[in-house]
Amino acid sequence: MPLQGNLRDFSTTQLLNLVNLSKRTGLLTIFDGITTNELDAMKQPKQIPGAERARIAFHQGRLVYASAANQDSSLVAVLNKAGKLNNEQARQLRERMGSLGDKGLAMRLIGAKYVTQGDILAAVKQNILDIVFNLMTLQEGPFRFDDNQSPGSDVILVPIELEPVIIEGGRRIKEAGEIDKVIGSLDVSLKFAENAKQKFKGVHLTVDEWKIVPYVDPKNTLRQIMKVVNMSELQIKRIVYSLNQAGLIEIVNSAKPQVLPQRPNRPTKPPTPPEKRVVLSIIEKLKSM
Repeated sequence: MPLQGNLRDFSTTQLLNLVNLSKRTGLLTIFDGITTNELDAMKQPKQIPGAERARIAFHQGRLVYASAANQDSSLVAVLNKAGKLNNEQARQLRERMGSLGDKGLAMRLIGAKYVTQGDILAAVKQNILDIVFNLMTLQEGPFRFDDNQSPGSDVILVPIELEPVIIEGGRRIKEAGEIDKVIGSLDVSLKFAENAKQKFKGVHLTVDEWKIVPYVDPKNTLRQIMKVVNMSELQIKRIVYSLNQAGLIEIVNSAKPQVLPQRPNRPTKPPTPPEKRVVLSIIEKLKSM
Protein backbone atom coordinates (compact mmCIF):
# COMPACT_ATOMS: atom_id res chain seq x y z
CA MET A 1 0.00 0.00 0.00
CA PRO A 2 1.48 3.40 -0.96
CA LEU A 3 2.37 6.02 1.64
CA GLN A 4 -0.01 8.96 1.23
CA GLY A 5 -0.44 12.29 2.95
CA ASN A 6 -0.16 16.05 2.67
CA LEU A 7 3.02 18.13 2.80
CA ARG A 8 1.52 20.40 5.46
CA ASP A 9 1.59 17.40 7.82
CA PHE A 10 4.66 15.57 6.50
CA SER A 11 7.07 17.87 4.65
CA THR A 12 9.23 17.11 1.63
CA THR A 13 12.28 17.31 3.92
CA GLN A 14 10.80 14.67 6.23
CA LEU A 15 10.02 12.45 3.25
CA LEU A 16 13.61 12.74 2.02
CA ASN A 17 14.86 11.84 5.50
CA LEU A 18 12.57 8.81 5.58
CA VAL A 19 13.84 7.59 2.20
CA ASN A 20 17.44 8.22 3.20
CA LEU A 21 17.24 6.38 6.52
CA SER A 22 15.20 3.43 5.22
CA LYS A 23 17.14 3.19 1.92
CA ARG A 24 13.88 2.93 0.01
CA THR A 25 13.39 2.53 -3.72
CA GLY A 26 10.32 4.08 -5.25
CA LEU A 27 8.55 7.06 -6.77
CA LEU A 28 7.27 10.10 -4.89
CA THR A 29 4.48 11.98 -6.68
CA ILE A 30 3.35 15.42 -5.49
CA PHE A 31 0.00 16.83 -6.63
CA ASP A 32 -1.78 20.16 -6.68
CA GLY A 33 -4.32 20.13 -3.89
CA ILE A 34 -8.06 20.45 -4.49
CA THR A 35 -9.74 21.69 -1.31
CA THR A 36 -12.98 19.96 -0.30
CA ASN A 37 -15.69 20.82 2.22
CA GLU A 38 -14.51 18.03 4.55
CA LEU A 39 -12.00 18.33 7.40
CA ASP A 40 -9.01 16.04 7.82
CA ALA A 41 -7.75 14.49 11.07
CA MET A 42 -6.02 17.79 11.96
CA LYS A 43 -9.32 19.69 11.56
CA GLN A 44 -8.06 21.45 8.45
CA PRO A 45 -9.83 21.58 5.06
CA LYS A 46 -9.18 18.23 3.37
CA GLN A 47 -7.32 18.26 0.06
CA ILE A 48 -7.59 15.62 -2.64
CA PRO A 49 -4.98 15.11 -5.38
CA GLY A 50 -5.44 17.26 -8.47
CA ALA A 51 -3.02 17.63 -11.36
CA GLU A 52 0.39 16.05 -10.97
CA ARG A 53 2.91 18.65 -9.85
CA ALA A 54 6.19 16.73 -9.68
CA ARG A 55 7.85 13.31 -9.53
CA ILE A 56 10.94 12.30 -7.59
CA ALA A 57 12.49 8.85 -7.95
CA PHE A 58 14.82 7.06 -5.53
CA HIS A 59 16.96 3.93 -5.68
CA GLN A 60 18.18 2.35 -2.45
CA GLY A 61 17.99 5.62 -0.59
CA ARG A 62 19.56 7.77 -3.29
CA LEU A 63 17.87 10.47 -5.32
CA VAL A 64 18.05 9.50 -9.02
CA TYR A 65 15.44 11.53 -10.93
CA ALA A 66 13.09 14.51 -10.67
CA SER A 67 10.65 16.26 -12.98
CA ALA A 68 8.17 19.11 -12.55
CA ALA A 69 4.96 19.63 -14.49
CA ASN A 70 5.68 23.32 -15.11
CA GLN A 71 9.23 22.68 -16.32
CA ASP A 72 10.57 20.85 -19.37
CA SER A 73 12.91 18.12 -18.10
CA SER A 74 13.67 16.52 -21.46
CA LEU A 75 17.38 16.09 -22.20
CA VAL A 76 17.23 18.76 -24.93
CA ALA A 77 15.72 21.31 -22.53
CA VAL A 78 18.14 20.39 -19.74
CA LEU A 79 21.20 20.78 -21.99
CA ASN A 80 19.77 24.00 -23.41
CA LYS A 81 19.25 25.36 -19.90
CA ALA A 82 22.81 24.38 -18.95
CA GLY A 83 24.22 26.24 -21.97
CA LYS A 84 25.45 23.07 -23.69
CA LEU A 85 23.02 23.55 -26.59
CA ASN A 86 21.95 26.93 -27.93
CA ASN A 87 18.32 27.68 -28.77
CA GLU A 88 18.71 26.90 -32.47
CA GLN A 89 20.43 23.56 -31.79
CA ALA A 90 17.67 22.68 -29.31
CA ARG A 91 14.97 23.59 -31.84
CA GLN A 92 16.53 21.44 -34.56
CA LEU A 93 16.95 18.48 -32.23
CA ARG A 94 13.31 18.66 -31.16
CA GLU A 95 12.25 18.58 -34.80
CA ARG A 96 14.50 15.66 -35.72
CA MET A 97 14.46 13.41 -32.67
CA GLY A 98 10.91 12.14 -33.25
CA SER A 99 10.19 9.34 -30.79
CA LEU A 100 13.85 9.01 -29.79
CA GLY A 101 14.08 9.04 -25.99
CA ASP A 102 16.62 10.71 -23.74
CA LYS A 103 18.99 7.74 -23.55
CA GLY A 104 19.06 7.28 -27.32
CA LEU A 105 19.51 11.01 -27.86
CA ALA A 106 22.33 11.09 -25.33
CA MET A 107 24.23 8.39 -27.24
CA ARG A 108 23.82 10.27 -30.52
CA LEU A 109 24.90 13.59 -29.05
CA ILE A 110 27.99 12.02 -27.50
CA GLY A 111 28.79 10.18 -30.74
CA ALA A 112 28.44 13.41 -32.74
CA LYS A 113 30.65 15.21 -30.18
CA TYR A 114 27.97 17.79 -29.39
CA VAL A 115 28.52 17.09 -25.70
CA THR A 116 30.41 14.70 -23.46
CA GLN A 117 28.98 12.12 -21.09
CA GLY A 118 30.18 14.35 -18.26
CA ASP A 119 28.25 17.31 -19.69
CA ILE A 120 25.04 15.27 -19.77
CA LEU A 121 25.40 13.86 -16.25
CA ALA A 122 26.26 17.28 -14.79
CA ALA A 123 23.32 18.99 -16.52
CA VAL A 124 20.82 16.28 -15.52
CA LYS A 125 22.09 16.28 -11.93
CA GLN A 126 21.73 20.05 -11.64
CA ASN A 127 18.22 19.90 -13.07
CA ILE A 128 17.24 17.24 -10.52
CA LEU A 129 18.63 19.32 -7.66
CA ASP A 130 16.94 22.52 -8.86
CA ILE A 131 13.56 20.76 -8.89
CA VAL A 132 14.00 19.07 -5.52
CA PHE A 133 15.21 22.24 -3.78
CA ASN A 134 12.17 24.05 -5.15
CA LEU A 135 9.82 21.29 -3.91
CA MET A 136 11.37 21.45 -0.44
CA THR A 137 9.89 24.93 -0.02
CA LEU A 138 6.30 23.75 -0.59
CA GLN A 139 3.99 24.27 2.38
CA GLU A 140 1.18 21.91 1.33
CA GLY A 141 -0.04 19.52 -1.32
CA PRO A 142 -1.10 15.84 -1.47
CA PHE A 143 1.64 13.29 -2.09
CA ARG A 144 1.95 9.55 -2.70
CA PHE A 145 5.02 7.33 -2.39
CA ASP A 146 4.92 4.07 -4.36
CA ASP A 147 7.55 1.51 -3.42
CA ASN A 148 9.61 -0.09 -6.18
CA GLN A 149 8.19 2.16 -8.90
CA SER A 150 10.40 3.84 -11.52
CA PRO A 151 9.94 7.00 -13.63
CA GLY A 152 10.33 5.06 -16.88
CA SER A 153 12.89 3.01 -18.77
CA ASP A 154 14.19 5.76 -21.04
CA VAL A 155 14.94 8.56 -18.58
CA ILE A 156 18.52 9.23 -17.50
CA LEU A 157 19.08 8.43 -13.82
CA VAL A 158 21.87 10.11 -11.84
CA PRO A 159 22.46 8.76 -8.28
CA ILE A 160 22.75 11.59 -5.72
CA GLU A 161 23.36 11.11 -1.99
CA LEU A 162 20.42 12.51 -0.03
CA GLU A 163 22.11 13.75 3.12
CA PRO A 164 23.88 16.73 1.47
CA VAL A 165 20.66 17.53 -0.43
CA ILE A 166 18.69 17.65 2.84
CA ILE A 167 21.26 19.92 4.49
CA GLU A 168 21.44 22.29 1.52
CA GLY A 169 17.67 22.23 1.18
CA GLY A 170 17.30 23.31 4.80
CA ARG A 171 19.60 26.25 4.18
CA ARG A 172 17.62 27.22 1.10
CA ILE A 173 14.29 27.03 2.95
CA LYS A 174 15.59 29.60 5.40
CA GLU A 175 16.89 31.69 2.50
CA ALA A 176 13.55 31.37 0.69
CA GLY A 177 11.82 32.92 3.69
CA GLU A 178 14.01 35.99 3.36
CA ILE A 179 13.50 36.11 -0.41
CA ASP A 180 9.70 35.90 -0.07
CA LYS A 181 9.78 39.04 2.05
CA VAL A 182 11.13 40.87 -1.02
CA ILE A 183 9.52 38.82 -3.82
CA GLY A 184 6.22 37.55 -2.51
CA SER A 185 4.70 36.74 -5.90
CA LEU A 186 5.63 35.70 -9.43
CA ASP A 187 3.21 38.31 -10.76
CA VAL A 188 5.56 41.23 -10.07
CA SER A 189 7.70 42.83 -12.76
CA LEU A 190 11.24 44.15 -12.96
CA LYS A 191 12.92 47.36 -14.03
CA PHE A 192 16.50 48.59 -14.03
CA ALA A 193 17.55 50.76 -11.10
CA GLU A 194 18.23 54.44 -11.71
CA ASN A 195 22.00 54.01 -11.35
CA ALA A 196 22.16 50.53 -12.94
CA LYS A 197 24.32 51.68 -15.87
CA GLN A 198 27.23 52.56 -13.62
CA LYS A 199 26.86 49.43 -11.51
CA PHE A 200 26.74 47.09 -14.53
CA LYS A 201 30.15 48.37 -15.63
CA GLY A 202 31.89 46.89 -12.63
CA VAL A 203 29.88 43.74 -12.00
CA HIS A 204 30.42 40.17 -13.18
CA LEU A 205 27.14 38.34 -13.57
CA THR A 206 26.65 34.58 -13.65
CA VAL A 207 25.35 32.79 -16.73
CA ASP A 208 21.87 32.47 -15.17
CA GLU A 209 21.82 36.16 -14.23
CA TRP A 210 22.62 37.10 -17.84
CA LYS A 211 19.64 35.02 -18.96
CA ILE A 212 17.32 37.24 -16.90
CA VAL A 213 18.74 40.65 -17.87
CA PRO A 214 17.29 40.88 -21.45
CA TYR A 215 13.76 40.46 -20.04
CA VAL A 216 13.98 43.18 -17.39
CA ASP A 217 11.02 45.33 -18.40
CA PRO A 218 7.94 46.46 -16.40
CA LYS A 219 5.77 44.83 -19.09
CA ASN A 220 7.15 41.35 -18.31
CA THR A 221 6.01 39.48 -15.21
CA LEU A 222 8.39 37.25 -13.33
CA ARG A 223 6.08 34.31 -14.06
CA GLN A 224 6.46 34.90 -17.82
CA ILE A 225 10.24 35.21 -17.56
CA MET A 226 10.44 31.99 -15.53
CA LYS A 227 8.69 30.04 -18.30
CA VAL A 228 10.80 31.49 -21.12
CA VAL A 229 14.15 30.77 -19.43
CA ASN A 230 12.89 27.38 -18.12
CA MET A 231 13.75 27.92 -14.45
CA SER A 232 12.04 26.83 -11.26
CA GLU A 233 10.27 29.33 -9.02
CA LEU A 234 12.94 29.16 -6.33
CA GLN A 235 15.76 29.45 -8.86
CA ILE A 236 14.47 32.57 -10.57
CA LYS A 237 13.53 34.20 -7.26
CA ARG A 238 17.07 33.66 -5.96
CA ILE A 239 18.56 35.23 -9.08
CA VAL A 240 16.21 38.23 -9.02
CA TYR A 241 16.79 38.66 -5.28
CA SER A 242 20.55 38.72 -5.89
CA LEU A 243 20.24 41.33 -8.66
CA ASN A 244 17.91 43.38 -6.49
CA GLN A 245 20.24 43.28 -3.49
CA ALA A 246 23.09 44.39 -5.75
CA GLY A 247 21.06 47.46 -6.66
CA LEU A 248 20.86 46.53 -10.35
CA ILE A 249 17.11 46.00 -10.66
CA GLU A 250 13.95 47.02 -8.82
CA ILE A 251 10.76 45.03 -8.27
CA VAL A 252 7.55 46.72 -9.38
CA ASN A 253 3.88 45.87 -9.78
CA SER A 254 3.17 44.14 -13.08
CA ALA A 255 1.64 45.86 -16.08
CA LYS A 256 -0.39 44.19 -18.85
CA PRO A 257 1.40 40.90 -19.77
CA GLN A 258 2.94 40.45 -23.19
CA VAL A 259 4.26 37.39 -25.03
CA LEU A 260 7.99 37.08 -24.51
CA PRO A 261 10.23 35.96 -27.40
CA GLN A 262 12.91 33.35 -26.91
CA ARG A 263 16.42 34.76 -26.63
CA PRO A 264 19.66 33.03 -27.62
CA ASN A 265 21.48 31.47 -24.68
CA ARG A 266 24.40 33.32 -23.19
CA PRO A 267 27.74 31.52 -23.37
CA THR A 268 28.91 29.53 -20.37
CA LYS A 269 31.83 31.91 -19.81
CA PRO A 270 31.38 35.52 -18.57
CA PRO A 271 30.10 37.86 -21.31
CA THR A 272 32.65 39.93 -23.18
CA PRO A 273 32.67 43.76 -23.08
CA PRO A 274 30.69 44.11 -26.36
CA GLU A 275 27.85 42.04 -24.87
CA LYS A 276 27.95 44.21 -21.79
CA ARG A 277 27.57 47.30 -23.95
CA VAL A 278 24.44 45.71 -25.45
CA VAL A 279 22.94 45.31 -21.97
CA LEU A 280 23.79 48.93 -21.13
CA SER A 281 22.05 50.06 -24.30
CA ILE A 282 18.97 48.05 -23.25
CA ILE A 283 18.96 49.89 -19.93
CA GLU A 284 19.21 53.28 -21.66
CA LYS A 285 16.41 52.40 -24.08
CA LEU A 286 14.05 51.26 -21.32
CA LYS A 287 14.75 54.35 -19.24
CA SER A 288 13.95 56.64 -22.16
CA MET A 289 10.51 55.05 -22.68
